[in-house]
Amino acid sequence: MSSEGSIVGGRYRLDQPIGRGRAGIVWLAFDTRLFRTVAMKRMYLPVGLPPERAEQARAAAMQEGKDAARIEHPCAIKVFDVLPDGEDIWLVMEYIPSRSMSTFLTEHGTLTPEQAASLGIQLGKALTAIHAAGIVHRTLEPGTVLLADDGGVKLTDIGITGGGPTPAYRAPEVTRGLPPSMPADVFSLGATLYAAVEGLAPFGEDGQSSERPPQRAGVLSGALRKMLRADPLVRPTMADTVHSLSAITEGKETAFIPPTAPAMPTVPASWPVTAAQVPQQLPVSPVPLPQQQVAPQQAATQQMPHPMATQQYAPPTAQAAPPSAAAPVRPSPAGSSRPGMSPTTRKWVLTVAAIVVAVLVGIGISELLFL
Repeated sequence: MSSEGSIVGGRYRLDQPIGRGRAGIVWLAFDTRLFRTVAMKRMYLPVGLPPERAEQARAAAMQEGKDAARIEHPCAIKVFDVLPDGEDIWLVMEYIPSRSMSTFLTEHGTLTPEQAASLGIQLGKALTAIHAAGIVHRTLEPGTVLLADDGGVKLTDIGITGGGPTPAYRAPEVTRGLPPSMPADVFSLGATLYAAVEGLAPFGEDGQSSERPPQRAGVLSGALRKMLRADPLVRPTMADTVHSLSAITEGKETAFIPPTAPAMPTVPASWPVTAAQVPQQLPVSPVPLPQQQVAPQQAATQQMPHPMATQQYAPPTAQAAPPSAAAPVRPSPAGSSRPGMSPTTRKWVLTVAAIVVAVLVGIGISELLFL
């Protein structure tokens, strides 16, 4: 029996349990060879099998792990390794701080239709990549969808048979004994999104009850009905499903953000805009402005940072003087070095030039004296 501190495969140290999947406990582990934190799960193997069949089950589990390791997608948990350890087969995966969607829904309630559609887009794109690799997920349900702490979404148990999918999210043809297929994954995704917005499975926990019409799905209802069709031949493909969900969100989705994420603070419009928020490209006057005396409470307000300020800084625009008020340009006197230069300015220029020449002559004489 695995326990904290155990070494698996001579390499991975089991540190602590971090969750429970369909097939058993998920462990936080440490790779003592590459010095990185990973997640590990002992793959499900039927008990009580004859030796020959037990060996076949172990070989099948190894192959499932190798197939899962082929998947590369931002919304799919990356499988690093699959290895035997005694009679067990272990799956080594990337560690993502997260919680399962089933746990999230239990703790925080349902999602809005728009949130569920955005979630479905990300899951659908990951499943499209999985299908393109010739792999069927087989066990898609809220328990195999991870909602990461950073707002990301991850699919786990890709292609892993485990103990079999929960009946509530199993396609009808799979329940009748047909092998899992890509249309079956479409059904499971529809049932998962249905549970996300409605709070329960569409056909009951046993998957055999009459369909419950959606009551909270709103704009998502039509897409869900298509995905939950009993006949797999008339269900939309995964790519069509992603297209339908994208139409619901009007292409505005970015990343799934759990509804319990802290709300972005709003700032009253009366707050002043500080110098840090003035666009850098604005011209800065080289003339220092006179210091103003400010009351203590006003000074504290002016120094208060507010990065989420709702006001847009707009520099004041100088009002152009009417053409009639423009001062006439005086012609420069004869002999002036610059057009329009006043006598006073010309006097200062000549004085500065004389000083510079005197300095240079003095420097030259000093160098001759010390040679």
